[in-house]
Amino acid sequence: MNKWIKTYWRARHIGNFANYGNSQHEFEYAQKIGDHIAVVKIEPESIKYIQNPSEQVQIAAVKQNGFAIGYIQNPSEQVQLDAVKDHGDSIKYIQNPSEQVQLVAVQQNGNAIQYVQNPSEQVQLTAVRKHGNTIRFIKNPSEQVQLAAVRQDGYAIIYIENPSEEIQLEAVQKNSSVIQYIQNPSEQVQLVAVQQDGNVIQYIQNPSEEIQLASVQQDGNSIQSIVSKGIRPSEEVQLAAVRQNSRALTHIIDKGIKPSEQVQFDAVKKDVFIIYYIIRKGINPTEKVRQLARSKGIIR
Repeated sequence: MNKWIKTYWRARHIGNFANYGNSQHEFEYAQKIGDHIAVVKIEPESIKYIQNPSEQVQIAAVKQNGFAIGYIQNPSEQVQLDAVKDHGDSIKYIQNPSEQVQLVAVQQNGNAIQYVQNPSEQVQLTAVRKHGNTIRFIKNPSEQVQLAAVRQDGYAIIYIENPSEEIQLEAVQKNSSVIQYIQNPSEQVQLVAVQQDGNVIQYIQNPSEEIQLASVQQDGNSIQSIVSKGIRPSEEVQLAAVRQNSRALTHIIDKGIKPSEQVQFDAVKKDVFIIYYIIRKGINPTEKVRQLARSKGIIR
């Protein structure tokens, strides 16, 4: 019998069936072989030509390709389960799947929930824990489902209408840059976001000094986003920025802001070579700043 299967397989691949040139003839050939399980393992879709396939044959087919269930009439729950284990999306071919089948489907592919009518909260939770953005297929998700979604993928907040502050906080903790999709985020949400990544301050309108400080403490170069908004950062913010990254001084100077002696001093203390940038930009460092540079073997 294995010899017949090999012959069938070889014929399928070289496209020369001799007397078996179309699908119906292939089925006849399969009938001649007499081993439907072997045939559906080779070509799962061939089950559509088998009259009244046994459950064993059905299972063999859907294990190879879950979408083969589309050719099976009234599949048992076991066949349904094996199908969605292979391809969660194959649930779209199943009428009135049980909650167990639904759960297995969304565990395999969270997006399969789009084919489930009125999914229970448990099915919803399972789906968004697999892929957070599948919340876009769920109508009126509960707060618990929303939380699970943004914890898996912060960008899931894009699909949530009027998210609560708790949802917003969870989202920016997962992906700080999603703050750009949050309308009027609270100071707390802004703070959590910039503490994760200072550069997301670029998405915040009129950030307070506290937010500016948290931002530059995380990444000194984020002061570039602050000054580009037309904000003149306080000396405290400037100091925090150059202490974190001396190159922050270049963004301050480039916006026409003359840094104080202390800001220059702290920047040179962090990176002595930054004094060359200060001088090149036409700023005359004070004796205190020059003395620091000399102590590090730079300039005379």
